[in-house]
Amino acid sequence: MDRLTEMEAFANVVDQGGFTDAAKKMGISKSAVSKHVSSLEARLGARLLNRTTRRVSPTEIGLAYYDRARRVLNDAGEADALVTSMQSAPSGLLRISVATDFGVNHLSPVLSDFLSDFPDITVNMVLNNRYVELISEGFDMAVRIGELEDSTLRARKLTETTKRMIASPEYFEKYGRPQKIDDLNEHKLLHYSNQSSGNVWKLTAPSGEKRQVRTAGWLSVNDGQSLLNAAISGLGIAYLPSYLYADALEQGLVEDAMPSLPDETQGIYAVYPPGRFTQPKVRAFIDFLVHSFSEKGPMDW
Repeated sequence: MDRLTEMEAFANVVDQGGFTDAAKKMGISKSAVSKHVSSLEARLGARLLNRTTRRVSPTEIGLAYYDRARRVLNDAGEADALVTSMQSAPSGLLRISVATDFGVNHLSPVLSDFLSDFPDITVNMVLNNRYVELISEGFDMAVRIGELEDSTLRARKLTETTKRMIASPEYFEKYGRPQKIDDLNEHKLLHYSNQSSGNVWKLTAPSGEKRQVRTAGWLSVNDGQSLLNAAISGLGIAYLPSYLYADALEQGLVEDAMPSLPDETQGIYAVYPPGRFTQPKVRAFIDFLVHSFSEKGPMDW
């Protein structure tokens, strides 16, 4: 007889407290359940159940075997569910968290193609500039930029961006161009207001030395596009990712404040909760993003 069926029959007898209810649970006859259990006991060479006219209960050996058998049966059930899930068409509500700047400029424009490809998926994209707890806040996935803080999440790299200090030609005409990192103390800086570290820029000197610039900003705002607009208008120097400033740089609206500094490259990742398998809707969206950003690079925005 099939080992898994024998284990299932035995586990159901223990769970249901008898052969009759176990038979109803499995949809087979009481005699069939009895045969499966007897075959299991014969194969193991041990009595697993105490049988009386009034009740059935596991022996000491039977109880120990039940614990392991139940784990095996649960794993088998999950394996079946995995195969079914992997073969099913992606569907359902997909909740995504993404930083406002990236979401507005680069995720929103490609969503229509994704929804056309997967009409059974509905998307709820939440744009914010704070760190969200995916599981506790009910998100299926997030797009995050830079160093990943939570190592328990699964992540897939989508592409890269680079951070540079930029300002308008008019600003440099009026205030001059910084020649070294220490010169930034004399300039008007534009900061993100929602950084946990405060008004701190982490830079790499031409020598490779890691430096931190901590100065009061002339303007602080929690939106990267607003910082770019401020830099274009000549208000100061902003430290922004290339996916925000690339077009403005190409058009000559802004310039690199310190071209001698090495690029600060950051990864852009899709992150999602850990688990034995990925939901089809999440897997479909991540695959779509990888394809959508396949030609993007640190400066190819």
